[in-house]
Amino acid sequence: MALKRENILIVDDNYDMLEVLQRNLKALDYHVYKASSVKEALDILKLSAIDLLITDIQMPEVNGIELLKYAGEHYPFLPKLVITGFPSVTSAVTAIQSGATDYLVKPFTSNELKNSVKKSLKNKLASPIQFGDKSVKDQDIPMVYAGIIGKSSSIQNVIESIERVKNNRATILIQGESGTGKELIARAIHYKGSFAGNPFIAVNCGAIPENLLESELFGYEKGAFTGANQNKEGFFQAANTGTIFLDEIGTAPASVQVRLLRVLQEKEVTKIGATKPQKIQIRIIAATNEDLYQQVQKGTFREDLYYRLNVVDIHVPNLHERKEDIPLLVQYFLSKYAKEYAKDKIQLSDRIYEIFERYPWPGNIRELENCIQKLTIMNEDQVDLPQLPKHFKYKIETTGKETFVPLEQMEKQYIQKVLSSVDNNKTKAAEILKINRKTLRSKLE
Repeated sequence: MALKRENILIVDDNYDMLEVLQRNLKALDYHVYKASSVKEALDILKLSAIDLLITDIQMPEVNGIELLKYAGEHYPFLPKLVITGFPSVTSAVTAIQSGATDYLVKPFTSNELKNSVKKSLKNKLASPIQFGDKSVKDQDIPMVYAGIIGKSSSIQNVIESIERVKNNRATILIQGESGTGKELIARAIHYKGSFAGNPFIAVNCGAIPENLLESELFGYEKGAFTGANQNKEGFFQAANTGTIFLDEIGTAPASVQVRLLRVLQEKEVTKIGATKPQKIQIRIIAATNEDLYQQVQKGTFREDLYYRLNVVDIHVPNLHERKEDIPLLVQYFLSKYAKEYAKDKIQLSDRIYEIFERYPWPGNIRELENCIQKLTIMNEDQVDLPQLPKHFKYKIETTGKETFVPLEQMEKQYIQKVLSSVDNNKTKAAEILKINRKTLRSKLE
């Protein structure tokens, strides 16, 4: 009988079961790879072309369900067969939900194994890709509110807050993680309100060196310090009658905090080196990705300034908190970058949308936009899991605390592993182990 070309990886922490599986699969003319742990299995998957994964569920450190999830995303077309000695409805459902194509309960016959393997291998050619089912058609995207896209309750709460404050000069503190769109919300407050025709000045306090931030914000008189060769208006003067947006306000040094407090209290600005303050009409919107209240408790941010800034507090949800908005945002960015790069709009498979909804998005909307931009640049037409960057896919941590076993047990496992690799040929095994057959026989006994 001609040798079948399929490579099967079997994963089980029980060496006897590995031997039984290998013997049965070889009898069916399959080529077999063995792993006694998930960590070993990962190494084999990365280095070998595997056609079928057979794995136990109950294993130490990392279990088979984790391996199924990992393989399902990193090797999406690889069929997976689960074997277990602890059957239950829950474990069966979990295995199937994790991507298993079939489920075998120990003990099983060689014929049951044969049928399950054949059934699983048939699925190798079946592509589960579906494009467009979960995507949102362009006409389904709701009206954009000043660049803000979303239908989730959390983002609708933000829009409601914008509507309430857009026509007054109340000081506003916007809090949220980096990349959630705090500046976009500040611009929406300004441009949707009655001061839209007046200046909007955005200042990233964290991007300006501390020794320059004060002069940049408040301006200076000629001769106020070395290098001040002429009078200069600051950002506050430039934003007069309009809105100034102070991003990363938590990074402002103490000297700036004192001056800012006076602006809020007295509605006036004094240039560095000047003796006469200038009255201004201005709305201040500050933003931070840090917990300002904790900074107050630590003494790194003025308590009086915190309460002056926090007249109206708008919390911007992170992307993971508004999962239902992800398809809307994806479609918006797909359209945007298709137009920018003069390409047809690509389609993402349903599985990518599922991963996007599960992924924690530490970089929030900015990270999502960068991802879609890259996918648009690097692909044409349709995109599925193989084109998705690895860091989005399921991960298995195998660097946990190492489990130590007695030397005798380790020796036994190693001898069994060597024997398995040479089909129980004791002469070859003794050669590899650098011992004679008599010693090997003694150890086996």
